Amino acid sequence: MATPEFVLELRSRIGGAPLPLVGVTAVVFRDEKVLLGRRADNGRLECVCGIVDPGEQPADAAVRECLEEAGVNVRVTRLALVRALPRTTYANGDQVDYLDLVFRCEWVSGEPHPADGELTEVSWRGLEELGDTTPDHVRSIALALAEDDPARFEGGRPR
Repeated sequence: MATPEFVLELRSRIGGAPLPLVGVTAVVFRDEKVLLGRRADNGRLECVCGIVDPGEQPADAAVRECLEEAGVNVRVTRLALVRALPRTTYANGDQVDYLDLVFRCEWVSGEPHPADGELTEVSWRGLEELGDTTPDHVRSIALALAEDDPARFEGGRPR
């Protein structure tokens, strides 16, 4: 997976120390099916994900990632979930704390295909065909299913 230039620049200054980044997950629906792709780096079957670029609106990042990774144009229809993911430590020792924004999206055009090498396969799957989709992404799909439910916010401590 290509590391964004701004992350490489930050890493040159902070090394492998924990880096907070905003990520997006696009749960894309077309009729009664959801778009899933198999990641090239770890083989996991997931929704399209990516990092928000500096100055980019998160919903725009979800749209961009769908086009870059899966070759489809989408429209974001609502925010479904906001969550802090557990710290990720990559093989090179770099640590990242992702704030993940999960968006419900509707397919607009384009046939899915592995567009930039980050995914090895991309397809529409029925909700009964999620197979080995990761549990986090199954949950994201479930929360994004409703067209008008309010967004969920994980965590938070009572005051």
